[in-house]
Amino acid sequence: MNRPESGPRVLLKHLREVMAEALEAQEQLDKIVMHIAANMVADVCSVYVLRSDDNLELYASVGLNPDAVHEVSLKVGQGLVGTIAANARSLNLEDAQKHPAFAYLPETGEEVFNSFMGVPILRAGRALGVLVVQNKEGRIFGDVEIEALETTAMVIAELIAAGQLAGLGKQGSGLDLTRPLMLTGVPLAEGIGFGKVVLHEPRVVVTDLFNEDAQGEIERLGAALGKLRISIDGLLQRGEVTKDGEHREVLEAYRMFANDRGWIRRMEEAISNGLTAEASVEKVQSDNRARMARQSDPYLREHLHDLDDLANRLLRELMGKPHGPMDENITGDFVIVARNMGAAELLDYAGKNLRGLVLEEAAPTSHVVIVARALGIAVVGQLSDVISISESNDTIIVDGESGDVHIRPTEEVEVSYAEKVELLVRQQALYENMKNEPSLTKDGVAIDLLMNAGLLMDLPQLENVNAAGIGLFRTELQFMVAASFPRPGEQEELYRSVIKAANGKPVTFRTLDVGGDKVLPYLRSVHEENPALGWRAIRLSLDRPGLIRTQVKALLKAADGGSLKIMLPMVTEVREITRAKEIIDHEVELLKRFGHEMPTELKLGVMIEVPSLLWQLDELMAEVDFVSIGSNDLFQFIMASDRGNAKISNRFSPLSRPFLRALHQIALKADEHETEFSLCGEIAGQPLAAMALVALGYRAISMSPASLGPVKAMTLNLDKSKLEPLLLDALAKPSNDTPLLNCWRTLPILMEFRISVAFATLIRFFFAQFVRKPVPTFRIVL
Repeated sequence: MNRPESGPRVLLKHLREVMAEALEAQEQLDKIVMHIAANMVADVCSVYVLRSDDNLELYASVGLNPDAVHEVSLKVGQGLVGTIAANARSLNLEDAQKHPAFAYLPETGEEVFNSFMGVPILRAGRALGVLVVQNKEGRIFGDVEIEALETTAMVIAELIAAGQLAGLGKQGSGLDLTRPLMLTGVPLAEGIGFGKVVLHEPRVVVTDLFNEDAQGEIERLGAALGKLRISIDGLLQRGEVTKDGEHREVLEAYRMFANDRGWIRRMEEAISNGLTAEASVEKVQSDNRARMARQSDPYLREHLHDLDDLANRLLRELMGKPHGPMDENITGDFVIVARNMGAAELLDYAGKNLRGLVLEEAAPTSHVVIVARALGIAVVGQLSDVISISESNDTIIVDGESGDVHIRPTEEVEVSYAEKVELLVRQQALYENMKNEPSLTKDGVAIDLLMNAGLLMDLPQLENVNAAGIGLFRTELQFMVAASFPRPGEQEELYRSVIKAANGKPVTFRTLDVGGDKVLPYLRSVHEENPALGWRAIRLSLDRPGLIRTQVKALLKAADGGSLKIMLPMVTEVREITRAKEIIDHEVELLKRFGHEMPTELKLGVMIEVPSLLWQLDELMAEVDFVSIGSNDLFQFIMASDRGNAKISNRFSPLSRPFLRALHQIALKADEHETEFSLCGEIAGQPLAAMALVALGYRAISMSPASLGPVKAMTLNLDKSKLEPLLLDALAKPSNDTPLLNCWRTLPILMEFRISVAFATLIRFFFAQFVRKPVPTFRIVL
């Protein structure tokens, strides 16, 4: 048969004419398959669309039995069509019936056809359907034909995404793009978030698919690539990345991809076939995302992520869109969906009806999670490919307790969560009613419940939750969110505002803790194999004394003659404290000389987070006025478990014997030396862990404001005198003995609690994890 006009470009020309006509959706789809069959000299062309019930329904066909349209369907993974959808990978077969996945559908009359070519209909790397051509004659389809089919599939994907096919097909089952989805990740911050999806890197919507001038589009692509390369080169020339380092390696990878001829060639081929520059980028990006979803090698997957990010940047260059979030489009309650993000980026959204955060990556102690927790935002992480299955303005529910994320939830799910939110409101009312009660255990032991803070927006929470003070003020957050190094006056103003807001309650200021994973964009960094163990915190401050001198001077002046508590982070040896004292004493004398009023009480403390201090406790207690355990870092260093590594972040428990023994050892030494001590890590905000801390002798613990209510509820109902001997007895047993707290004698203590629903859930988790027996029924009092 002669083919006077064929190929992708001619085919797209015909499709453009069809889409310009005023046709009903079914008629338009029928014409599209007719043109594809004619262009490719195929006996059959069919379109299968994925529906919300995981069935691929035959939506249009030329060559198959017309009565089969909208009557025949296959499950994802069933037959050749189902296999293509499941793997997002094309099949090109000379004799389809010999393939092991072949499934015969008698309704279609396809038994007379031998050759088979099927391509997934992809959007953002996600299969929305399958486009198929078949012939009676056995043959392998050529590269040009495959390219034509893939390009056409992209056009059909845009029809599906635009909702133009939504009214077709069987009743009662929507398209896959609109079906409700429930994903389960790792709960990182408690709460319920309900709103619309806001993609942190919004997907650029390409509406202009067909080009009129291929050469002109290739030139546009080249110009955008040039701008992209210049922007990357500009980033590489900036001061903070002029030397070796992880940031530079990422940018170098970006620059390599921006010059990759294979990537550019595939986009140019798509333009030559009739697509615009933007559509060609989207087509190649979608193909790469499908490869990413199939890729198990973490190294290759990471590089495909880089290529995906680069394609997003290129699309923005082509369409004149700004990089990063487009805040002006945000209205009403919303939930951010992102691969990952920095703490400063999250703060850009704060105060704008932000209700939740969903991350493909991140771990419980990631800084963005810590900041989100302080803001009272529900967070779920470690949800692979959530970006590709989310659309801007989709309804989304984030359950920060269970780790469930509902995208496009059903009405029943929405009602269920509305009831859950109402229950949480009642729970908060309970906490509100008890916030002014003295923080005493049932047997009369006073526990100071302090809060962590780091920004001015945190300060109103001090009064809202009636915290006993600020047990940890992270001074580095001011540096992390600033565009340039904060001036001495700006630092002094912040610290004075914090002291004023505390209204006489104690505030512990931790000196600058940057380096490692806390990178300041304006501070030159060096590449380190193990940044968490490297040049950071007090190490950096002592090597660059100007940093700590400026900060200490600002703190001394901000105290205005009141009391001041300064805490040094990441201390490894006692001699570091001696050096820091010399700097502080020098600044005190200097300010006195110029007539500044000094604090009436100046206390110097240390954050215990490096295990080496466990063997220097006697010398340490003699040198400082107080200590505070930074349990996040101390735990990861004792367990050799990177807190940012999602694969092992839940492998070891802070309630294990080794770690609790270390905490107990510190408490005993502090009591022996009559040194004030507290704990200010994430475990302080977990009622079960806080219960163990009280039993170990801790009388002051600092946590995020959102955690104070549940921890206070536990404190008011805890009989410390009954729990302490049981816990200490369990600690004395060998580590390979029964799990810690695996003792039914603790049940009467737990049973005495008048508890909230959240705490009841926690106790059930405790028994499931440590006792591994059914939990007896106990009364819940709201």
